[in-house]
Amino acid sequence: MSVRERKQREQAERERLIVATARELAEQQGWDAVTTRRLAERIEYSQPVLYSHFRGKREIIGAVALEGAAEMAAALRAAASAADGPRARVAALARAYLDFAARNPAVYDAMFRLDGGLAFASEDTPEPLKDAFAALLETLGRVAGDGVHPELFTEAFWAALHGLATLTRAGRLPPEDAEQRVDLLVDRLAMV
Repeated sequence: MSVRERKQREQAERERLIVATARELAEQQGWDAVTTRRLAERIEYSQPVLYSHFRGKREIIGAVALEGAAEMAAALRAAASAADGPRARVAALARAYLDFAARNPAVYDAMFRLDGGLAFASEDTPEPLKDAFAALLETLGRVAGDGVHPELFTEAFWAALHGLATLTRAGRLPPEDAEQRVDLLVDRLAMV
C-alpha cells in the first residue's frame, strides 16, 4: 500500500468517526450539543483536524443526512420486498419509514429538518437522497393509479408519512392509533 493510499484510508476512517460520533451525540443530547469542540474532544483529535474534513457543523449534518438516506433506502427496500402483494408492500414501506424516523430522530432531523447544505429535488441532489426517493417510488409508483404521475403521487405519500412521523414525535398524535393511521393512508391514499 502506498503512502498516498494509506493517508486516504486514514482520512476516510477519521471522517467515518466524526460522522458516527456526531450521530451518537445528536441522538443522545440533540443537535445543539453537537459542536466542533465537543466532537474534537470525543474523537480525540484537534479542532483543526476536524475542520480539515468538514468546514463546520452544517457539513457534518449533511454527511449524517446522506448516511441516513442510504440506511433509509435500504430499510424501505427490505420491508417492501419482504411483503406479498401491492397493499402489503405499501403498508410495509409506510411502517418502515415511520419506524426509521422513530428509531433515528436525530438522523431524521438531519435529513429533513436541519440545514445540511444539501440540494433536494434538483440535478445537484446527492445520490443517496435520490436513492431514498427512488426506494419510495419503486413501490408507490406502481400504485399511483391511472392518469396519476408516479413521482407526484410518491411526493404526496411521502409528505403524508413525513407529517405522521413529525406529528407523532411531537406528541401531537395518540400513539395507540398509529396502525390505524397507516391503514387509512394505505387504503385511502394509495387505494390498494
